[in-house]
Amino acid sequence: MAEKKDKTLKEQFIDPVAGFGVTFRTMFKKVVTEQYPFEKLPTAPRFHGRHQLNRWPDGLEKCVGCELCAWACPADAIYVEGAGNTDEERFSPGERYGRVYQINYLRCILCGLCIEACPTRALTMTNEYELADDNRADLIYEKSDLLAPLLPGMEQPPHPMRLGDDEGAYYRGQYAAPAPGEKIGTTGEQA
Repeated sequence: MAEKKDKTLKEQFIDPVAGFGVTFRTMFKKVVTEQYPFEKLPTAPRFHGRHQLNRWPDGLEKCVGCELCAWACPADAIYVEGAGNTDEERFSPGERYGRVYQINYLRCILCGLCIEACPTRALTMTNEYELADDNRADLIYEKSDLLAPLLPGMEQPPHPMRLGDDEGAYYRGQYAAPAPGEKIGTTGEQA
């Protein structure tokens, strides 16, 4: 019994000293301070940041309004409303396109499940991580905020399909993509 009492007295004095050892070891290390707003460090290549709706090389949207991203979202942060394409107004190569597309970044947990659910790779995530704002309404991104910018050679939709006769050519990648800087003609051939 006396040995047990001595052991607990020993533990009472040694354990706190061992615990403070961690504190004393880190107390004298050099502090690493990041000057965040002025010096921005690059993110990891696979970082999940702000979403982006991608386009085909002729400028048509890849989103077909299937709403699978909204179904996959565990935070219910995505709202998609699909509409049908017509020959006069074509926004995507398929039968439908996403007429309304919203992501509520007040709810979004940036998990990437919406990216995995997208069958056309229309939705991807960028490395942009500065999503703070002082107004709640500004954190609901609309389709115009999420669409990738038009690159040289792309045409603002609505317009007819330029890279193939049907949507299958787009989805299977069986179209002749224009070379960088090459303009796409209006008859489907490259100018």
